[in-house]
Amino acid sequence: MDRVISVSVGEVALKKGNRNFFEKKLLNQIKVATKDLGRPNVYRERGKMYVKANEDNLEALIKRVRKVFGIVHVSPGYKVNKEMKSIEKVSLKEIEEIRKTKEIGTFKVQCKRADKKFPLNSMEVARRVGGYILANTEGLNVDVHNPDIYIYVDIRDSAYIFSKKIKGYGGLPLGTNGRGLLLLSGGIDSPVAGFMIGKRGVSIEAVHYHSYPFTSERAEEKVKDLAKILSRYCGQIKLYSVNILNIQKEINKNCPSEEMTIISRRFMMRIAEKIARNNEIDCLITGESLGQVASQTMKGLNVTNSSVDIPVFRPLIGLDKTEITEIAQDIETFETSILPFEDCCTVFLPKHPVTRPKLDNIEKSEGSLDVDELIDNAVENMRIIDINI
Repeated sequence: MDRVISVSVGEVALKKGNRNFFEKKLLNQIKVATKDLGRPNVYRERGKMYVKANEDNLEALIKRVRKVFGIVHVSPGYKVNKEMKSIEKVSLKEIEEIRKTKEIGTFKVQCKRADKKFPLNSMEVARRVGGYILANTEGLNVDVHNPDIYIYVDIRDSAYIFSKKIKGYGGLPLGTNGRGLLLLSGGIDSPVAGFMIGKRGVSIEAVHYHSYPFTSERAEEKVKDLAKILSRYCGQIKLYSVNILNIQKEINKNCPSEEMTIISRRFMMRIAEKIARNNEIDCLITGESLGQVASQTMKGLNVTNSSVDIPVFRPLIGLDKTEITEIAQDIETFETSILPFEDCCTVFLPKHPVTRPKLDNIEKSEGSLDVDELIDNAVENMRIIDINI
């Protein structure tokens, strides 16, 4: 009898002819996510995935594996020999373990039989196991409609018994849907945006803008901490750290003050596009939500979009702050995001930023700047930081 975690997939199961490709990606992501937990054996058996565990690392493995994109449920349980005596005894053990921490009065045994050569069909297995549990316990009854607990028996090359289904995040395995560059600030929104696009199978890299020494080194450390948390879901992240203080000084000196925010944003997008194209990255990802701040009005977003040709994904565009905050709390970025360290957007912040910018006016103002040189200098002097799980 071995301790295992059964892995259930969602969309991956619908990929038909491409399923093997997606499953291999998912298998590799599970191995990467658990390599510091003893490099457990991760394997496939008749279309299902399993992670071998032990009592010492079981809870840590569950917490880690459920965060891998593409997984909808993880189920801690047991792997046993494919014979009824073993199945019955371990199913009884599972019930007894549950009753130590939870009061239950009814149960139901549910069986799936991937191995069609097994001598009993699913209904017969369920009846046998249910009868064995009833004969060896007191105070329990079978309820086939609304039981307090399910005992799941899964018969493949071996037999697997489990009772819990712990929810994962679903989506698609990383690396199955291209690469994206996340504009990662120190706020609440952008880490959530990276998480949501990562869940669609996109491998994530990130760019962070700072204005050192006008902003502190601790502000950048905060962003690195956020990237570290995000890497639990998105794997290793390459973080491009770009100082835009000289750009901000030039904008402040040569452009109307109310346009400071929108022009700075256009520079950030252009720099991100240059980094993306230099590194064969397919899209940009931002944490913008329509109408949330001055630069995120409809007209502001249109003016921002016009500065680049690369696709820009905004997964939070229709969410309000409460919804975004709930996701941030769930993925554990929120507490870091609200730490009170300034970011580059606070430098030369106008009292009354333009909320309905006109592209002609913005481009006219930018005509007084050497846009290409400023971008090139910023990219040439950026630092690259590898963020690992």
